[in-house]
Amino acid sequence: MRAAVLAGYGGVDQLELREVAEPKTGLGQIKVDVVGASINPIDWKLRKGAKRPGMNLELPAILGRDAAGKVLEVGSGVRRFRAGDRGDGLVMGAYGKRVVANEEAWAEVPMNLDLGDAAAIPLVALTGAQLVDEGVRPHAGDLVLVTGALGGVGRVAVFVAKSRGAKVWVGVRAAQRESAAALGVEGVVALDDKVDCRRLPTLDGIADTVGGPTTQRLLERVRPGGSVGTVVEEPSGARERGVEVRHIWAHQDADRLASMVRAVAEGTLVIPIAGRLPLSEIREAQDLAEKGAGGKVLLRL
Repeated sequence: MRAAVLAGYGGVDQLELREVAEPKTGLGQIKVDVVGASINPIDWKLRKGAKRPGMNLELPAILGRDAAGKVLEVGSGVRRFRAGDRGDGLVMGAYGKRVVANEEAWAEVPMNLDLGDAAAIPLVALTGAQLVDEGVRPHAGDLVLVTGALGGVGRVAVFVAKSRGAKVWVGVRAAQRESAAALGVEGVVALDDKVDCRRLPTLDGIADTVGGPTTQRLLERVRPGGSVGTVVEEPSGARERGVEVRHIWAHQDADRLASMVRAVAEGTLVIPIAGRLPLSEIREAQDLAEKGAGGKVLLRL
């Protein structure tokens, strides 16, 4: 099968199109003919040699966490899918024409959602949802700040926090205020304005996608006993302030992914797409995404 393969650690020149062996379907697994994949920050971090728990690469390797396509085969024990179904999943090796993953990785794609575009959803949707539900754990009425709210993960975190009954503020750059207000939130704070940050009301929690000194400054606005869910590094001094910190790595969750896919299909959740490139332009696609495209960069297979 055709795949974009990482030949060695380094720049985008290490990505090559090759013919590789097709993966085999095992017990409880589903094989999908991939129509679309997407670029995520983890892809270029791994390309450069960054280490991630449970994600050690054996080169040459096929990157890519998001895949959408039609089911080709189902292994013994699979109950929710059959050949011909439309699936969207959080997988390993999505930059290849065929991908195999456990049934729990996959959600069905409604007919009114473009199958290739569905590849924009899995990793950001599961990360954003788990950041709120497993990281912040808000109760109805809690005041929650989502940092980096205009990114894919941030948008999902806003959507999920609101659906849980939280009162949501969002943190963005000052130049993004107008776009952030369109998310329909309680308030917007400019994270690059220290004075504006000090005007924040007392928070019950932060869903953090930014990290660094910015998040550290925000800790003074979190009540003792509050929480920070983060997808980046733990903010220094949080625990000394009595703030609980929970780090989130996205994990497979078929039911949660299915609800996010339905929300996108219904138009209640929007994950912006900045570009759609063929797999043959994998180097250009990763470069575009890494430089900040303002939305998901998709691969068409």
